[in-house]
Amino acid sequence: MILLDTHVVVWLYAAPRQSLPVAVQRRLDREDLAISPFVELELSFLNEIGRLKPSPRDLLDQLSARLGLFVADVAAASVCTAALALTWTRDPFDRLFSAHATVSGLEIVTKDQRMRRYLPLAWWAD
Repeated sequence: MILLDTHVVVWLYAAPRQSLPVAVQRRLDREDLAISPFVELELSFLNEIGRLKPSPRDLLDQLSARLGLFVADVAAASVCTAALALTWTRDPFDRLFSAHATVSGLEIVTKDQRMRRYLPLAWWAD
């Protein structure tokens, strides 16, 4: 199983696979795809401020039907504890998402260079 960062989820919804390098596409074909509940929260925030048109529920329902995407459950208390040590980012969503990956030992597909620099579980193929 591999976690998808928020921007990857949006790209898969808007233009399936076109925004992704071939190596990333291949990896997505081989893995079970999941998101952190914190990605769903960020999608909701983006919708509320007008940066994302579809509702998060519609977006995730469509990706669930098309790709088998699901929300990976995680204990919030353990994520918050792990997030305390992730001082390399001030973005609350990146911090929670990275803590989720750390607690669960799951890799993250993300183009975010900062996350890839500081989080060994973050992966992208340029």
